[in-house]
Amino acid sequence: MRQVLDQGSYTQIPQLSSSRPLDIHTKFDLVPDDGFEGTKRAVMIGINYVGQQGELAGCHNDVGNMKRYIQKVHGFTDEHMTVLMDDGQHQEPTYGNIMAAFRQLVENTEEGDAVFVHYSGHGGKLRDDDGDEADGYDETLVPLDYQEAGQIRDDDIFSTLIGPMPRNVTMTCVMDCCHSGTVLDLPYSFVADGSQDEMTETPGFDFGTLMKLFQSFQNGGGGGGISPEVMQGIQKIASKCFSMFS
Repeated sequence: MRQVLDQGSYTQIPQLSSSRPLDIHTKFDLVPDDGFEGTKRAVMIGINYVGQQGELAGCHNDVGNMKRYIQKVHGFTDEHMTVLMDDGQHQEPTYGNIMAAFRQLVENTEEGDAVFVHYSGHGGKLRDDDGDEADGYDETLVPLDYQEAGQIRDDDIFSTLIGPMPRNVTMTCVMDCCHSGTVLDLPYSFVADGSQDEMTETPGFDFGTLMKLFQSFQNGGGGGGISPEVMQGIQKIASKCFSMFS
């Protein structure tokens, strides 16, 4: 991928982060190949911000290309796929609709399923509002109605999409936007800038806190009964999913 980007004079550096160490030299699949019998589910989001300042041109195409790929190569179907785009044909990718799609995905998913989430649009950073970010900023997704509804913080992504996901679900997220490399704060990372040959532990990541918070979240039933202290660090728990970023 780095070579392809270089040939096109792109400066983006692809990043991969994961809840567990992956061998980056072996084949990676969205769906486990060891007797998979679950359901393949997906949420696809493409925002061109039509008519707004900062309008983009290729995010709808990104969703179309990715949709064809996961259907032809990995067997995903329209029946278990939600598509949000500001193209006048699909449900609009507003703050409320994106979060509702995440919640519905969690509600529908069962143990043993494979889940794919794709976002193509603007990404951003906001001043951290709860003290859980080492750099002082939350990474964000920028919904269509961000000027009225605000941006979707990484904390919100975790507490809505990742933490409540059932056990033993293979989840892959492709976040095609700025500031996406750390949007889920997972414990292992690989930066494709030529300096790494293997995935390594994210510097400073607290694995003890991860397990404690993960157990608290599970005991709380997807958020209910969880203390504020647990919720403050909840975004650091991602022991059930994979996340890929570009």
